[in-house]
Amino acid sequence: MSTIVSKECRMSNGVNGHHNSSEGELFLSEAFKVILEEAVHKATDVKEKVCEWKDPEELRVLMDLELGDHGESHQQLLQRVRDIARYSVKTNHPRFFNQLFAGVDYHSLTGRFLTEALNTSQYTYEVAPVFVLMEDVVLRKLRSLVGWSEGDGIFCPGGSVSNMYAMNVARYWAFPQVKTQGLWTVPRLAVFTSQESHYSMKKSAAFLGIGTENVYHVKVDESGRMIPEDLEAKIVHAKSQGAVPFFVNATAGTTVQGAFDPLDRIADISERNGIWMHVDAAWGGSVVFSKKHKHLIAGMERANSCTWNPHKMLMAGLQCSVFLMRDTTNLLMHCHCANATYLFQQDKFYDMSLDTGDKSIQCGRKVDCLKLWLMWKAIGAQGLANRVDIAFASTRYFVEELKKREGFQVVSEPQFVNVCFWFIPPSLRGKENSPDYQEKLAKVAPVIKERMVKKGSMMVGYQPLDGRVNFFRMVILSPQLNHSDLDFFLDEVERLGNDL
Repeated sequence: MSTIVSKECRMSNGVNGHHNSSEGELFLSEAFKVILEEAVHKATDVKEKVCEWKDPEELRVLMDLELGDHGESHQQLLQRVRDIARYSVKTNHPRFFNQLFAGVDYHSLTGRFLTEALNTSQYTYEVAPVFVLMEDVVLRKLRSLVGWSEGDGIFCPGGSVSNMYAMNVARYWAFPQVKTQGLWTVPRLAVFTSQESHYSMKKSAAFLGIGTENVYHVKVDESGRMIPEDLEAKIVHAKSQGAVPFFVNATAGTTVQGAFDPLDRIADISERNGIWMHVDAAWGGSVVFSKKHKHLIAGMERANSCTWNPHKMLMAGLQCSVFLMRDTTNLLMHCHCANATYLFQQDKFYDMSLDTGDKSIQCGRKVDCLKLWLMWKAIGAQGLANRVDIAFASTRYFVEELKKREGFQVVSEPQFVNVCFWFIPPSLRGKENSPDYQEKLAKVAPVIKERMVKKGSMMVGYQPLDGRVNFFRMVILSPQLNHSDLDFFLDEVERLGNDL
């Protein structure tokens, strides 16, 4: 009798806050059909819009976002799922070029769905046995690609956090007393990074109490690569100001220009000065798969640590970021551990070294290895290498086509899959020397961007950089891209900007 009663209790109406599992599963399966249709099938269809733009006020009303006291019906909720998909930006769309991620990998997406369904935390072997072992295998494989047969690492919630881990561990390596005694025991510290490096370096310095004024920005050449001679000069300058240099951040694939810093030369300088060298390869790290393009990160194996985001070029899906280290002294654990006795009991019945959660500054930690692992299992390292090579080939095609057209001007020759360019409308052509030329050119990209977003035809980013007025940053990475999509992009920029 008790089993019947409990079953009936479990089947009672979800509106009362109880779960009705059969109704719940019905909703899930129907919602899943909507998700596949609206957020996968239609979202990858070139005939559909990249986005259906609404102004915030209108969208707020349309979506009816406010939360109430009473539940809604099955049909209302399905409609909500549809609406959310409809008014969201389709980052899987072939004509989404706006960020350093794009496209969809179906095996990775399956891994993401399974991760959500299993809903566990990656801190101990007892609650995440498969994923603790899986994370270890994936990290080991990624490290070996960098060139480290041994080492350490962890999945982090994004490249900015991975970079912050690097800075924190480097400081602990230089001044281990900082963990227990705090900033009182540490001299003024100096961080070195290029002018075009990611802003997470400044955020990390602020967050860790190092201070943004102690981040020395090293000059770059016209392509955006760090100038090693200026790094040496900045280190000397910092020392003369009484600061202690402890951390050099080199970038492999800068955010805007896609530049690769000269890692071997930076390693020479770091080694000579006894400074921790980190490589932010969040964007460019994936070239390591490609025999043809791996030379771009020559010297990375000499670094102490690196950041790498497989959710970018490899399309593992957000978010998938690793912090990798050459260290074999368990520095990451020593730096971050707090030895919580309710989680990391020392008398467990299995090998305690499998409980990797104390290496993280988080407690609960999302499983981020499955999406990459399943995708890798599906296409192999060779498939990932092809993905990188195809992106480079598409970029070459795009640049060749762009240069054939009047009114398109590259900012600098691309080293990677970022193509930075100006579109010069007919009204400005031949007027490069007029006094208001730069001022007028600066207004072109924002207007074209607004028009394309409101039309929903495509999305691409723009920005100014180091005295150069607004230009477009085209990012070419999805293997779903055809030459026709790239031709369309150039045609569309002309269509949207010719009257300016």
